[in-house]
Amino acid sequence: MKLAAWISIALAISGLPSAQAAPEQCRFIETRSEREGCYQRQETARAARQKALETQPAAQPKPYEPITEEDAQLAKAIRGICRGC
Repeated sequence: MKLAAWISIALAISGLPSAQAAPEQCRFIETRSEREGCYQRQETARAARQKALETQPAAQPKPYEPITEEDAQLAKAIRGICRGC
């Protein structure tokens, strides 16, 4: 069991993309103290991600853009095309 813990720590430190992409599976850890530590690490990581998302500015919706003359000409040209003849 300790070997598996050391391997997972080594993979996390090495920075392999597959190790970073997959979340740690705490429910499969048999030792209660190690499992609780795993849950605590996940909670702190989740809180850090959430805090980082809150600090990012919210995406501003695009302002309404009135139809331009070019768009009007295109719409007029498309009206003459038969749809579903």
